[in-house]
Amino acid sequence: MKKFAGLIAMVLLVAMLMAACGGSSTTSAPAASSTGFKGTIKVSHGLPDTHPVQTALLAMAAEVEEKTNGDIKFEIHPNAELGGEKDNIEAMQVGALGMCKVSASALEAFAPVYEAFSVPYIFNDEAHYFKVMDGEIAEEVFMSTADKGFVALTWLDSGARSFYTKDTPINTPADLKGLKIRTMDSPMAFQMMDAFGGSATTLPISDVFTAIQSGVIDGAENNPTAMTLGHGEVAKCYSFDEHTRIPDIVLISTKIWNQMSAEQQQIMKEAANKVKEDYKKIWADNVADAIERAQSEYGVTFYYPDKAPFQEAVKPLYESIQKDKPEVWAVCAKIQEAGK
Repeated sequence: MKKFAGLIAMVLLVAMLMAACGGSSTTSAPAASSTGFKGTIKVSHGLPDTHPVQTALLAMAAEVEEKTNGDIKFEIHPNAELGGEKDNIEAMQVGALGMCKVSASALEAFAPVYEAFSVPYIFNDEAHYFKVMDGEIAEEVFMSTADKGFVALTWLDSGARSFYTKDTPINTPADLKGLKIRTMDSPMAFQMMDAFGGSATTLPISDVFTAIQSGVIDGAENNPTAMTLGHGEVAKCYSFDEHTRIPDIVLISTKIWNQMSAEQQQIMKEAANKVKEDYKKIWADNVADAIERAQSEYGVTFYYPDKAPFQEAVKPLYESIQKDKPEVWAVCAKIQEAGK
């Protein structure tokens, strides 16, 4: 009997140790609560309340409130009312904010694995981009940050980013030499500009118009909808080099996510993914409208350069990532494999 009791004790001890090890994992999905969450979640993003992102989040809020019988409500704050993207991420980490929409590039400083989505030409085309972002590769990244205070519910299309300038068409990387280009505040963006021979400058998006007009910068890089923010008035050359496709990410704080029941978590994910699919069509329509308006209202000329020289120019970036950032490279390798 003593031997049997000792065996039982040993089994229990091993089980406890295994459970403890499982609970400390940074790659396992966060746990669900047995009781569920009831309350209002503050949601922040930096875009105007007229932007499709606001419409998408309102649609998600309505779906979640209905499906949870009013237990979960959203309080949405647009226009960066609650601070910029990095402020929002930090607020989530300390439990001061429930959800936010940020660019994947803003997450690089908090979860380096997100840098994989900002690597130039990591996606072959839109079809490859959608395949990765809708699949297991992205989902693994989304749920890998629970220990950092947040996980991702879904992504929203933000199109392909290309260069536009005041009066210099960018048809080859050599055309960027010596030019000051406004980029996102991202280490990967700085490295990309170095590879192309240009100079990266970070400015708030609201300052780009004046900076191009006054000559502080020579141009910027963004998707075509930027031309209808007034940038088409001062930048007349837009080149579809499509160097990056950086998704927007909808985050939720781990603290709130863990308070939700499994059923509530499923409702949140399903509502987020429905919004994602609807948003793809909305985004495509917005881009087409922006191109037509940029041409007809602002006289912008669109150029379609050969992408091969640009892809060749950033090859050293891939070698650097493979050597110095194995965690990021592991995701990059999966993305490349999915594009074959």
